[in-house]
Amino acid sequence: MATTTRPADSGAPAIGGQLATFWLDGDLYGVEVAHVQEVLRSQGLTRVPLAPVAVAGLINLRGQVVTAIELRQRLGRPPRPEGTDAVVIVVRLHGEAVSLLVDAIADVVDVDPADFEAPPDTLDGSARELIRGAFKLDGQLLLALDVHKAVSA
Repeated sequence: MATTTRPADSGAPAIGGQLATFWLDGDLYGVEVAHVQEVLRSQGLTRVPLAPVAVAGLINLRGQVVTAIELRQRLGRPPRPEGTDAVVIVVRLHGEAVSLLVDAIADVVDVDPADFEAPPDTLDGSARELIRGAFKLDGQLLLALDVHKAVSA
């Protein structure tokens, strides 16, 4: 489970435990496993007129209508290349399901709150606001996504 201790140099609460990780535009991100309901292959989207630009559309998930958030858009990344399908991570927040569109799913990793660091200075504007912090894993930086902020318009 997540902890609420604060690193000395950061205002963000440290997190630890298990993170479900995924790839987006060549970078590795993670969300707390406790929020993940399921992972699906690409799903048919129904566009929503006048929706915020990060809302890719709606997905019918076994009769339940679920909003799909394009994380590339939310994080200020370029659009997904033509012909590549998104992977859908369905997260549950406050009893509501929301889907996150990502490039590829990776592993579930255990992270130690003691290894939690502030978001890198290289992150800009919108992306920086959505990242809780980072973990260094075997030559790869894992960015911990703030799921609550990522799904709010």
